Amino acid sequence: MNISHKIASNYESASIQVHAWQQQGMDVVFTNGCFDILHLGHIDYLEQARSKGNKLIIGLNTDNSVKKIKGEHRPINNEMARARMLCALEFVDGVTYFSEDTPLLLITKLIPDVLIKGSDYLAENIVGADIVLKNGGKVETIDLVDGFSTTSIIDKIKNS
Repeated sequence: MNISHKIASNYESASIQVHAWQQQGMDVVFTNGCFDILHLGHIDYLEQARSKGNKLIIGLNTDNSVKKIKGEHRPINNEMARARMLCALEFVDGVTYFSEDTPLLLITKLIPDVLIKGSDYLAENIVGADIVLKNGGKVETIDLVDGFSTTSIIDKIKNS
């Protein structure tokens, strides 16, 4: 099965898809991240995020934005590989890229019904929360799985 149809190459095509789902009465959930080395923590987080609505779309940091956030040696996997792996998950309905420092512009274009971040964020500090709330949506946080992070996986590989 070709899953690349789940990848929206720009904000406009992602917005068209999100609004089509909403027109069909579906609640669209949005979250974002680097998702560099996919691990159990990511799977659990995304599965829980999807349970908050009918469709899940992910804003994926481009390679250049990952470098800015995580450093010169990241990402480990390029943006196309990361997008394809995310799209292979049955509970992920769409992925689109963003290259800005935050997904604010993308959230403004999509206007999701539910905005999700990890519980390491306070709801009032989540980028785009004001936009989602102003448009009648919800902002929620999800507890992260202890002991799973891409950085800890990389460190474990380096030290073994």
